[in-house]
Amino acid sequence: MSRLSASILAFVLLGGCSMLPDSNRQTSGSTRPAQKTIQPSAQLRQCLHELGTAQANFTPLPDQYYGAGCSTLNTVQLSSLRSDNASLALANLGPVTCPLANSFAGWARYGVDRAARVYLGSELARIETFGSYNCRNVGGSGRRSAHATANAIDVSAFVLADGRRISVKGDWSGGSREERQFLRVIHDSACKRFGTVLGPEYNSAHEDHFHLEQGNQSFCR
Repeated sequence: MSRLSASILAFVLLGGCSMLPDSNRQTSGSTRPAQKTIQPSAQLRQCLHELGTAQANFTPLPDQYYGAGCSTLNTVQLSSLRSDNASLALANLGPVTCPLANSFAGWARYGVDRAARVYLGSELARIETFGSYNCRNVGGSGRRSAHATANAIDVSAFVLADGRRISVKGDWSGGSREERQFLRVIHDSACKRFGTVLGPEYNSAHEDHFHLEQGNQSFCR
């Protein structure tokens, strides 16, 4: 829903009743996620307002606790975003925290779409992802990933209005000069909006996507 009043109303209604757990969600250490009934805070209401102002199409989701350090709190389900001139489709994106959704909406419009028009001569039509929420650790460590709290998105490719598909894996090094420049420009612009941005030059685990993570830290590779 893209109207702010409807979004906030939906969130309040969801937060005020007992919801059945989603059996399709990934869990770790628990077969049934625990849910906590709360009312949206002033901070969350402001965040939802900003997301509505950005003309994102989204649905607020109820808080869920999965145990073992995994949860989806203050999250939304994004259906589409808005560029200067059109709606931007999203592929394979699960729940994301509201602040992350706002950063993602700004990056998609002002970073990706405008760069696509400048460097590739076509508007952006769709952003493809490997998902968001995933109850797992950072690879090779015992520390929970930001994905375990729906606070990160892995972006894999971009589809343009003229039908071209620009992928991180295929075009970061193997694309045309314009495609390589486009990917580097939007990677750099992501570093200005997200706390942590990891790409192909970080390590082999990120050769096929941009890891975009909300947070107060500043790490860009």
